[in-house]
Amino acid sequence: MSILPNILFAILLILGGGYFAQNIKKLIRNIKLGQDVDRSDNSSERWKNMTMIALGQSKMVRRPIAGILHIFVYVGFVIINIEVLEIVIDGLFGTHRALSFLGGFYNFLIGSFEILALLVIVAVVTFWIRRNVVKLKRFIHGDLKGWPRNDANYILYFETVLMFLFLFMNAADYHLQYVEGGFGHYIQAGSFPVSQLIAPIFDGMNNHTVELLERATWWLHISGILVFLNYLYYSKHLHILLAFPNTYFANLNPQGQFDNLESVTNEVKLMMDPNADPFAAPAPDADATPAKFGASDVQDLNWVQLMNAYTCTECGRCTSSCPANQTGKKLSPRKIMMDTRDRLEEVGKNIDKNKGVFVPDGKSLLNDYITPEELWACTSCNACVEECPVNISPLSIIMDMRRYLVMEQSAAPTELNNMMTNIENNGAPWQYNQMDRLNWKDEA
Repeated sequence: MSILPNILFAILLILGGGYFAQNIKKLIRNIKLGQDVDRSDNSSERWKNMTMIALGQSKMVRRPIAGILHIFVYVGFVIINIEVLEIVIDGLFGTHRALSFLGGFYNFLIGSFEILALLVIVAVVTFWIRRNVVKLKRFIHGDLKGWPRNDANYILYFETVLMFLFLFMNAADYHLQYVEGGFGHYIQAGSFPVSQLIAPIFDGMNNHTVELLERATWWLHISGILVFLNYLYYSKHLHILLAFPNTYFANLNPQGQFDNLESVTNEVKLMMDPNADPFAAPAPDADATPAKFGASDVQDLNWVQLMNAYTCTECGRCTSSCPANQTGKKLSPRKIMMDTRDRLEEVGKNIDKNKGVFVPDGKSLLNDYITPEELWACTSCNACVEECPVNISPLSIIMDMRRYLVMEQSAAPTELNNMMTNIENNGAPWQYNQMDRLNWKDEA
């Protein structure tokens, strides 16, 4: 028996796996461009979040139709790819159905894979109809155009083709297993509740032709999986890999609690304490004044925020629940995440082009991608954070960029500047003299 197919398969596997590893290395490099932040606390709560949200899909099913369909695709795609293990063994060693020694359990596995493959096809077709026929508002929103909109459809086509290849491969295999007197290495193994319904199309066909079709679908199926694996880096479906670390490292603080700068807090306390010595040396554990307040570009954000950007599923649940967006404001939390990812990719390509060093390109996340108008439209209500199925926080990026506008550029809106001036002069947001603050009691 020729070993050429095994050699070709090994080469295909090495090329596919190598390119995937190279992209993952680039992904990690880009995420590490962010500022350091400690998310090692409360590991039990973090494991619980990851188990419930990423693995258990608990936030997906808040919208039952999409949630249940997504579970079909998620469970089906993950479990069916256990079958890839057998394909790899067969491809490298020239065996056929190498795991068939598992007997009845093997029959159960293959039967389960087939039913899940059918459910995946049903779910994917439904998703396609929702996007392209029903045209749900969050899928035709202005911030989801061009590549992002096409990417979503490409993924649906990809998944459909992979599932059909799997079923047709099994159907041809099933047909050859029951050829009278046997045929080649096609032993009777596996249970085929779905593909046996397809198998009759091979009746009357030459057995060698059926074998050729089985081999062709086998090669196309495994090649398609490797192509899909490497497509993930360029697609919103990167969340397949990143949803787990993203939910684990999510912020565990109450959603209304903002991240105050310790150095600013200490300075305010110093100003408020009449007995404090302004010339005293700061405490050894006091945070030093940062070189830059807030964020104007992706390198100013922390690494969890950058991982958030890569994890974004572009589902639009955040934007559809955003009160600012609902009232016609320019803000779209989904666009905030997509813009952050696009700018991060641009910075990464700059580094690649310049041999590992970022060369200033005269651009930044602020203004070139995200405008102040978008940032100030945010009501900081946390609806986007609450809705996200993988615990992404667009609000944290918005607030860091606002901080830069206020503390570095003094570029707050007029209304906000007036309020802060009143607080500075009058001790209250309103333009009343401090001596008049208690006049209300005389009117009671």
